[in-house]
Amino acid sequence: MSPHGWVYGVSLFALHPIPRATKHQQLQDKTMQELDISNKNCTVEKDGKVLIVTLNRPEAKNALSPAMLVGMYRAWRLLDDDDELMCAIFTGKGDTFCAGMDLKQGPEGGEDDDTKMIQELMKDVPDLHWQALLRHNQPMKPIILAVEGYALAGGTEMLQGTDIRVGAEDAIFGVTEAKRGLFPLGGSSVRLRRQIPYCQAAEILLTARHVTAQEAKDIGLINHVVPKGHTMAKAREIAETICKNGPLSIKALMKMLREVDGSILEKDALDIELEVGSPIFATEDAREGMKAFKEKREPVYQGK
Repeated sequence: MSPHGWVYGVSLFALHPIPRATKHQQLQDKTMQELDISNKNCTVEKDGKVLIVTLNRPEAKNALSPAMLVGMYRAWRLLDDDDELMCAIFTGKGDTFCAGMDLKQGPEGGEDDDTKMIQELMKDVPDLHWQALLRHNQPMKPIILAVEGYALAGGTEMLQGTDIRVGAEDAIFGVTEAKRGLFPLGGSSVRLRRQIPYCQAAEILLTARHVTAQEAKDIGLINHVVPKGHTMAKAREIAETICKNGPLSIKALMKMLREVDGSILEKDALDIELEVGSPIFATEDAREGMKAFKEKREPVYQGK
């Protein structure tokens, strides 16, 4: 299969070690529901308003596989389609978030049943692999990334398709394709320079060097650095905070974040902001938010 097939996408991920569960986390685990779109390499769970997507191939450092790509594709489409969900947490099982392409298989991939399955699905959705890797058709709801260990090549490429990013203090990032004579087709040659300063992006791409968690935070590639084993706890905290906010407000803000960027003139962008944001003030949720503030209580939003 050519670089436009599923396997190239395998160069976009990495995973995290699972900390000892606290009593609070154990209670949360009891509310978790594993969904039937899960498969052997991608676990998809629902915890109230939060979708949790976990790369599950720790024996191969979460290198991408056909089953993993199918699982992620289905998870991102569910995130958009399920009105109850407000955001997602994206993470990995083990001590690596994602090692990227499975170099043992190479760019042509294998000939097993999983490969045949994804090839069959791609007849109807030709860019399924790119949707899975958040290159195309990003969900219109926030994705919080929790990275433990290495997130190289595809791992850092997928990172750029997420919204809020948490890294363990020992996490390592990098777009390392050039070191292997490859090219980062996951979007880094376009997105990275839009998300961090140009000269920083150029150095990371051209030298293919590793970036520590602290440096990643300093240059704005990630939001938070936490102790090893605590990325999921921080990601859950962020998700819970988002879920307490007005769902229509979050929806409108995500529309702006997804569809309005620096390529649009400021005057035009501000016109779009009025078009997207003004209707929010006429909603029942807006009235409830202001009423709750006046009454010094938590608001109860209905998404209306």
